[in-house]
Amino acid sequence: MSTTPLSDRLAGHQPLVLGLFRIVLGLLFTSEGAATLFGVLDRQASPTGDWPFWYAGVIELVCGALILLGVATRSAAFLSSGAMAFAYFTEHQKDGAFPLQNGGLAPALFCWGFLLLVFFGPGSLTLPGLLRPRSARSAAASPPAGGPGGAQAG
Repeated sequence: MSTTPLSDRLAGHQPLVLGLFRIVLGLLFTSEGAATLFGVLDRQASPTGDWPFWYAGVIELVCGALILLGVATRSAAFLSSGAMAFAYFTEHQKDGAFPLQNGGLAPALFCWGFLLLVFFGPGSLTLPGLLRPRSARSAAASPPAGGPGGAQAG
């Protein structure tokens, strides 16, 4: 039995859990974009150039894939968070004050999830991290000073 407090044991897994969170969020966002652009997953495709839906689909597909892979994560998450805030306030807010009333639960959750990635970075399991030579990966495994996540690129 370890004498380490639970929070200390959990903190050691933060990069992995953050990476898994990023992967799931990116996969869900990518599927939204694919559904909007290509009419898959029981959704009608948005006509090319149709404002704002087709453009949102492009952002969802491209940024979702970048986030999924952990490439340019902070930039893609920033753009995605803004797109979801825009979607919430222009398409959903007019139908009620709360996300459960106005159908805006998904955009609200995506917006805040992506904002979390902007500030905390991609976590582990990124494509750039997996492509680094093994020696560079082991050196990067020890987090720099400054808390969990350190100064990760993304």
